[in-house]
Amino acid sequence: MTNRLDSLIHELKRNDLDSIFVTSKANVYYLSGYYTDPHERVVAVYVSQSDDPVLIVPAMEVNDAKDAGWNYDMIGYHDHENVWELFLNHLNKSKLPESMGLEHDHFTLERYESLKKILSTTHLKNATNILSNMRVIKSKQEYTLLKQAASLADFGVETGVNAIKEGISELDIIATIEYELKKQGVQEMSFSTMVLSGGKTASPHGTPDQTKIQKGDMVLFDLGVVFEGYCSDITRTVAYHSISDEQQQVYETVLKAEQKAIEACKVGVPVGKLDQIARDHIGEASYGEYFTHRIGHGLGIDVHEYPSMHGENELPLQEGMCFTIEPGIYVPNVGGVRIEDMIFMTDKGAESLTTYPKELQIIK
Repeated sequence: MTNRLDSLIHELKRNDLDSIFVTSKANVYYLSGYYTDPHERVVAVYVSQSDDPVLIVPAMEVNDAKDAGWNYDMIGYHDHENVWELFLNHLNKSKLPESMGLEHDHFTLERYESLKKILSTTHLKNATNILSNMRVIKSKQEYTLLKQAASLADFGVETGVNAIKEGISELDIIATIEYELKKQGVQEMSFSTMVLSGGKTASPHGTPDQTKIQKGDMVLFDLGVVFEGYCSDITRTVAYHSISDEQQQVYETVLKAEQKAIEACKVGVPVGKLDQIARDHIGEASYGEYFTHRIGHGLGIDVHEYPSMHGENELPLQEGMCFTIEPGIYVPNVGGVRIEDMIFMTDKGAESLTTYPKELQIIK
């Protein structure tokens, strides 16, 4: 973690910031190595150009944070204590910062007002992009963790496909997937597991329920796990027992769009180009209006992180980036297909970390 803290201090200098107060679960883990769900309590990492970093955690988590490898100062507070007053007491040991960065996409207004109350002369600035940009390029260790998380996602889809049978419900399949992943040591999913069938597959973010699988249904799986703090994400769509000509055309169109976008992944290619390539192919097949979302998103400690892989993003692909490629077509009264893979950028191009087969499967 020391290298990350040093890099953050360098970024503070470059952005003319004295300090930064980091509170999001992902960034606290990124900087401290301590992975925890704070619930309503404050958990934060304070990093300053002039003082050693400090980790703020509930008193009951102090030993856990030490065990995770945090070797700097800590403020451990009890529920009856005012964490902001304790933080101010810590800052008063030296000079108060003239400026402090915050994660505006995470920091609540209530906490902002509490911080402003104790630091009335400190200029509070939005520093969201600093850590987002730092996390874009993954280390070798992060690559290893992401690859393991991807392998478990592959296992989850395989488990779900094998569970398909007539009359089983979407939620029954989800229960089977998550039970088998728990047996593999997975403690949590990276988002709510999605299994959709039949006409419900035409909703990109549909809600699984007691709907029963029937012959002729498309069945869409979208799932991921958290492995040692790093997320995976995969989508596969299969047919149960039979498939119509139009459903097959939709499937083959999505598959080709994904393949084209992945093949275009080269260092220096703008992110938006990938979206445009997939969108052009889907449009040429007359399904353009049914591709209603971006081509993908960054992936790491958060399942959705920077960059957003939309068509207007000119950020060039770089070695060490990890993101999803996930085109989809969603046609009411016909069904939907989405195919998604985790992509890791190398100097030779795209490496797909998820490897579960993508060729059309008709499950009998």
